[in-house]
Amino acid sequence: MAPKGDDVLVSSKKLEKIFCMKGGKGESSYANNSKAQAMHARSMLHLLKETLDRVQLSSPEVPFVVADLGCSSGSNTINTIDVIINHMAKRYEASGYDLPEFSAFFSDLPSNDFNTLFQLLPPMANHGGSMEETLAADSHRSYFAAGVPGSFYRQLFPSRCIDLFHSAFSLHWLSQVPESVVDKRSAAYNKGKVFIHGAKESTAIAYKKQFQTDLGSFLKLRGKELKKGGSMFLVCLGRTSVDPTDQSGPGLLFGTHFQDAWDDLVQEGLITSEKRDSFNIPMYASSLQDFKEVVEADGSFIINKLEIFKGGSPLVVSQPDDAAEVGQALANSCRSVAGVLVDAHIGDQLGNELFSRVEKKGTRQAKELLEHIQFFHVVASLSLA
Repeated sequence: MAPKGDDVLVSSKKLEKIFCMKGGKGESSYANNSKAQAMHARSMLHLLKETLDRVQLSSPEVPFVVADLGCSSGSNTINTIDVIINHMAKRYEASGYDLPEFSAFFSDLPSNDFNTLFQLLPPMANHGGSMEETLAADSHRSYFAAGVPGSFYRQLFPSRCIDLFHSAFSLHWLSQVPESVVDKRSAAYNKGKVFIHGAKESTAIAYKKQFQTDLGSFLKLRGKELKKGGSMFLVCLGRTSVDPTDQSGPGLLFGTHFQDAWDDLVQEGLITSEKRDSFNIPMYASSLQDFKEVVEADGSFIINKLEIFKGGSPLVVSQPDDAAEVGQALANSCRSVAGVLVDAHIGDQLGNELFSRVEKKGTRQAKELLEHIQFFHVVASLSLA
């Protein structure tokens, strides 16, 4: 059992209630700190379109339905849905079919800032016109939109109702921190650390098992929800190393300056070492083999493509020589994805202290950060078996 009182990141039910990318439109919001994800997504569009070309076209009398899982609250998800629907419309036209109605579901945990997301949605084009006219309308959307709150490790939709699932930069987030990782009596106890990078092998194995359990649940459920002939396009943080403790991409984000900032709070007496040790980032960067094993064990899907894609740096700065900007970008990037968890664990005031230290450390090591921080992604194109 996990220690009582500091289990905010352990219980899956608690994590579901509080976890989200930082909402709003402020300096450290996800909406303003997801330019790197947008760039990485654009560089993978050719792979997405290959998956779209595999989706079976159904009768134009039946709506074409796409769901984005882990949509978050910025414009990235909206841009991706636009690409998907425009591509599918061209496929229908090229096949000589009338266009169906299009529907898009934006799904994330209930704590997600859906308000900011929906404020970014362009208005629906005049419903009185044809779907062709709707698609041609500038600054209007050509699909019906709805939000679906809930964990993608649970069932979200009725059986056989989705044509395409898309999920980018989300499946590396686990449903919970493995309980053994924060249990002092366990061999997997991640003492002194807040992330898996550089941890003991037993800690890494606990994380890997949690990832495999979660991904297995995800695949089983999506296998029920997809229509026959449907496909999925999935992107999550990956690693090139066989060693699961070598989480070098996210490790540079959460395993060095972020870790050091936690250690500072302990050394300065602002928090106890037990408070630090009961916090762990619920994230796992998978190898291709990790991912492949789960897909094959589940059996619901055929692997069309499975590869490691070099995404680039998660830090986007206008002046790479400006060390202060790099430090600020590091702190904002960390806070946009983990700030809600940090604040829930130690409070807003200490959260501010923590990320202030992250910024200072990033500023001091700006050149090394830009040279070495590099994200890799597992990219999977799967079709229903």
